[in-house]
Amino acid sequence: MSNDPLLIPYKIKNLEIKNRIMTSAHEPSYAEDGFPKERYRSYHVERAKGGLGLTMTAGSAVVSPDSPSTFGNLHAYKDEIIPWLKQLTAECHDYGSKVMIQITHLGRRTNWNHSDWLPILSASQTREPAHRAFPKEAEDWDINRIKKNYAEAASRMKEANMDGIEIEAYGHFLDSFWSPATNKRNDEYGGSLDNRIRFSLNVIEAIRKAVGKDFIIGVRMVADEDWDKGLSKEDGLWIANKLISTNNIDFLNIIRGHIDTDASLTKVIPTQGMRSSPHLDFATEIKIKTKFPVFHASKINDVATARYAVREGKLDMVGMTRAHIADPHIVKKIINGMEDNIRPCVGATYCLDRIYEGHEALCIHNPATGRERFIPHEISIQANHKKNIVIVGAGPSGLEAAKISSERGHRVVVFEASNIPGGQLNLITRSKRRRDMVGIIDWRIKACKKHNVKFYFDTLATKEIILNENPDIVIIATGGLPNKDILEEGNELSCSAWDIISGTINIEDDVILFDDNGAYPGLQAAEIISNKGSTLEIITPERFFSPEIGGLNHVIYAKQFIDKDVTITINKRLKSIKKDGNRLSAIVGSDYSNKIENKKTSQIVVEHGTIPNAELYFELKNESKNLGSIDYTSLIKGKLNEIVLNNEGKYFLYRVGDAVSSRNIHASIYDSLRLCKDL
Repeated sequence: MSNDPLLIPYKIKNLEIKNRIMTSAHEPSYAEDGFPKERYRSYHVERAKGGLGLTMTAGSAVVSPDSPSTFGNLHAYKDEIIPWLKQLTAECHDYGSKVMIQITHLGRRTNWNHSDWLPILSASQTREPAHRAFPKEAEDWDINRIKKNYAEAASRMKEANMDGIEIEAYGHFLDSFWSPATNKRNDEYGGSLDNRIRFSLNVIEAIRKAVGKDFIIGVRMVADEDWDKGLSKEDGLWIANKLISTNNIDFLNIIRGHIDTDASLTKVIPTQGMRSSPHLDFATEIKIKTKFPVFHASKINDVATARYAVREGKLDMVGMTRAHIADPHIVKKIINGMEDNIRPCVGATYCLDRIYEGHEALCIHNPATGRERFIPHEISIQANHKKNIVIVGAGPSGLEAAKISSERGHRVVVFEASNIPGGQLNLITRSKRRRDMVGIIDWRIKACKKHNVKFYFDTLATKEIILNENPDIVIIATGGLPNKDILEEGNELSCSAWDIISGTINIEDDVILFDDNGAYPGLQAAEIISNKGSTLEIITPERFFSPEIGGLNHVIYAKQFIDKDVTITINKRLKSIKKDGNRLSAIVGSDYSNKIENKKTSQIVVEHGTIPNAELYFELKNESKNLGSIDYTSLIKGKLNEIVLNNEGKYFLYRVGDAVSSRNIHASIYDSLRLCKDL
């Protein structure tokens, strides 16, 4: 038996979990019709293959039809879910992993205007700002039927051979009764703390009767809402002890904070640049005072912290959820002494921002996550024929192409015009808060060196240089350049967001930043400008601010711009720029009106994404076998077929990332992975 504390089994009742690492409940939005079909199942099975001790599915599975899905939630109120869960559980069990599911009634944390169009419920008529619905105060008949719904849902989970359930009491229906911020009732469910937890105790009792004494039941509970309107730590500890005293639950999964706004949610689920494992000591305090099994997850992204938490007895099971979205094989790599090969979670929170914006969860630099059916997490199959592959550009897409191609056994050469790898990521990491993004580059460089990729830095690749390498395949990953030539006149009077971020130009005392890209470069430039103390107005034609940035990552920028008195103007478009003495005139209109404004300023920054740096690609295109073409049908299916359109061609030619069009890091890396895994 290993003496690594993370690999020591953990037993609850008759259930033994083979190690101390788990993923906490979350909805990746892979469900189909409310059921965990092939994509959903493959996602969890991959983590089981990777050695995970406990995978907690759903976040959460809803127990009633008046708890409509808001994150792609599973439908625990339907009998049809049972066979799908049975298959998921069986396949995870084949790899020795245990499987539980979190169940809930979302309460006010959803909206009424979809699914069955039923009213949203809460303990009282207090609206949640994040989801915006005005809830109905739950009546006696609502309370009675939902208690029954919980018990029936738990029975379904047991029938599906799951190893246990976790009841969600963290911003949802049950704890809306607990918190004085949301419970304004005057009946037997309001007032004293005893009254406010009455409904939850009744629900848990009904579940225990339905599933029997041996089935595992846990509660993921908020033990301190960390605000003056809500539950205090003393309240949370009292509730925890009350739940434990019933002998109906087997573990607590501890959360601290409230989640009714994006700003408050980031304190519960910290984003990039925020403190790691911020609530670990708090969860430990609950464990010590209750002397009860405690699970916990909140930005525990690295193995060292997880190991420390278990070794010091701070937790019984440690959640590494976002870390497993980045790398589902963490445990296997620990067992095999390959911790330094773990793909790092860089804290970008691209995964969660996509979920909260209504999309599926994707990792910013692991495109295989959620695509396990046709994209591998690890390259294990060697190419039948070793080829010479030349890659131009050492940004994220170029490095991914080099990593995957070399892992396939090909001979790989990379040319990079700069003296260091990274591409546009070198701009991103100039922000202290986002320096962890360098992990995207460092991890790939390490893999490339392991597989003997040859790098030539400070080399502006030409057609002649490339052909001297006698390539079989050429991949152009030269990225893009700022696209600011978008105005009717005066383009030359503007500078780009890159100019600001890189520090190549001085920032003036008053600045207008026109951003119709709505992504990170404009926000990063604005952050730098406002930190300098300049007067700043951000103008965008969008109807809401920064549409490409999710709610969690938006928070820190919003705080900055409020604190620095930045003016944000939506629904306006910069038309042109004119000289006005030693000042500039920004001619501003809109898509909605013919009204024109003339705004005086000292400096104008334009952020309109990038244009492909593709001149080299087009120089090489006519002598390529495929004339640059890609069979999209086979690419989409996950097995690229080569196309030969020019029998006189000397090499196959492809371009990836921003060398194709202005997109993002995930798209750039995905381009290279699905192209190169079959070369």
